[in-house]
Amino acid sequence: MASNSYDMIVIGAGPGGYVAAIRGAQLGLKVAIVEREHMGGICLNWGCIPTKAMLRSSEVFHLMHRAKEFGLSAEGIGYDLDAVVKRSRGVAKQLSGGVAHLMKKNKITVVMGEATLPAKGKVSVKTDKGTEELTAKNIVLATGARARELPGLEADGERVWTYKHALVPPHMPKKLLVIGSGAIGIEFASFYNTLGADTTVVEVMDRILPVEDAEISAFAKKSFEKQKMKIKVKAMVKKLDRAKDKVTAHIEVDGKVEKHDFDTVISAVGIVANTEGLGLEKLGAKIEKSFVVTDEFCRSGVEGLFVIGDATNGPWLAHKASHEGVMVAELIAGGHPHAVDPDSIAGCTYCQPQVASVGLTEAQAKEKGHKIKVGRFPFIGNGKAIALGEAEGMIKTVFDEKTGELLGAHMIGAEVTELIQGYVVGRQLETTEEDLMQAVFPHPTLSEMMHESVLDAYDRVIHI
Repeated sequence: MASNSYDMIVIGAGPGGYVAAIRGAQLGLKVAIVEREHMGGICLNWGCIPTKAMLRSSEVFHLMHRAKEFGLSAEGIGYDLDAVVKRSRGVAKQLSGGVAHLMKKNKITVVMGEATLPAKGKVSVKTDKGTEELTAKNIVLATGARARELPGLEADGERVWTYKHALVPPHMPKKLLVIGSGAIGIEFASFYNTLGADTTVVEVMDRILPVEDAEISAFAKKSFEKQKMKIKVKAMVKKLDRAKDKVTAHIEVDGKVEKHDFDTVISAVGIVANTEGLGLEKLGAKIEKSFVVTDEFCRSGVEGLFVIGDATNGPWLAHKASHEGVMVAELIAGGHPHAVDPDSIAGCTYCQPQVASVGLTEAQAKEKGHKIKVGRFPFIGNGKAIALGEAEGMIKTVFDEKTGELLGAHMIGAEVTELIQGYVVGRQLETTEEDLMQAVFPHPTLSEMMHESVLDAYDRVIHI
């Protein structure tokens, strides 16, 4: 076997890509990974990790202002935005270095450069030293995605930002417009609003966080408005007039266009897959709205070409990509893995308060013809939540009345992004309401609310 010939070549070193490479190496495959920019991809360098580091800073800042509630005193509370960003970049750098170490440890060949697929089983990489030609029976495409930019709303890095600019801001916004209220938009709105920016969120749909359960969306809107955030739903930014020190947004609401001035705009209107220029169409891959169409095992329909993560079907989440990477590596190695079930993948939004969910919303369960039972439990009824000073929130569970199957779980409040995994495991194990009722939850914990929500669905709730 020539040195440039491999069992598996992975293109893209984000969470899906590097996990696929590691699992392949563990299974005895000869693996190469090609990355054009950063080990760890967008998630580690410009997405999940640095945003959470910044949000942690704003959360601590928020708590410092509440010191008196906890019998503490804190005076002269302030922040240094450059230091907040520096910490965030340091966290990202540490984890990116960790991925490079894992590649070395698992004897995976790393090729830094821009890849194309000139033919089936072939990868051409443009590197600093020239072009390197690689071959493999199996190629895993994990090229990720980037921010979608709408005509007229393109980022310039000064007054109009994408998430990348928002992570290394050239200035602290005083008056901020966030276009789009999905996870990315709401997280940045929450971060900058907490640090004192006068923040407005514009959402084209009829509610914010539109993929979440309607009840959770309504709760979140009320909570954000209490934090002085302005929210406009069923609204659209038609155009932006840019000046040196401000941006005038033309916002259409109820058929009327309003003009509002902002010093900063963050555009968070979705993503576009990084699939162009690779030669995919020539190979016969089917592409819809930039995403490669695949089956449940991430097979593209082109022999030996798998596509995982943000380059293919949603949900576009790092943890889904990682599991797809494992699944594909095991398939290539001759195993028989289970397909990744999109309905059992949790979504998490790290705003203040946090939002997390898994499975079907109440509306989706009804649409699918289920006769349902719904349980709810408020944070105000939980001892640990009150002790933490975090009494705002709720947990909602949706069950099939006939079988007791947990169809979905939806949460808003402190640390729900950590709690949701309990319901994820429950769905994976095909748990029924009876199993969840019989489980003994430790006291005092926030997790007890998960138990109480199940009990409430069956008229057995204790603490409300």
